[in-house]
Amino acid sequence: MYKRNQIEQAIAAVLEPKLHEPSADLRTRIKRLLDTDRTFGRKPNSTDPKLTRYAFYSSEPPGSGVEIWFSEYEAFAVLNGLRLMGHGWPQSFAVSVLRSVRPALEKHHSRILKLDPTLLFDQEAIRRDAREGDMAFDNTDPVLLTIVSRTGDALGAQNEPVDCAICQGPHEAMKWAWETSKGGDPFTMYELATVAHTLARQLTATEPRRRGIPSQ
Repeated sequence: MYKRNQIEQAIAAVLEPKLHEPSADLRTRIKRLLDTDRTFGRKPNSTDPKLTRYAFYSSEPPGSGVEIWFSEYEAFAVLNGLRLMGHGWPQSFAVSVLRSVRPALEKHHSRILKLDPTLLFDQEAIRRDAREGDMAFDNTDPVLLTIVSRTGDALGAQNEPVDCAICQGPHEAMKWAWETSKGGDPFTMYELATVAHTLARQLTATEPRRRGIPSQ
């Protein structure tokens, strides 16, 4: 489990590698994601899966002033929320996506981190298996967050995706996106395996900071 400052530091190392400390902008965007997830609340008995679980919390988040601990998966979810926001979608959209895919994403995240990095990032194997016309990845087992959005909507103008899924490999992702969109709606893919390992390495390099102690 990790404190908020550790999540900020690890994510900053991934997204802002040239900075010594997380920027104020990054901290603000993380806060907005967490606050939006908290504000949406949850309804365990709802038939809408987006309402039955949080995107970034394991249980009901405590009130303000209480230290919150996050799992490694939840830190990974926050990172991907920021990636979605980085492409113009609002935090409400990011929270909706990550609530929807949480069961599958959490399962794949656990599986990905058990993979041997030597094999996962074997560049010789990647070049050997590459085929003309294939999408390019920097690992041998790409996992894709795939989002189908509405035709004609300006990026960021919608509050929810048409549908979203976690797909193992580009062929599964393309098949799912095509069948879901029926060839008429645009879709977006985010690769997950590389950033999962990168964030995991950065998290191990962080130290928890007691509340009230400013960063150096």
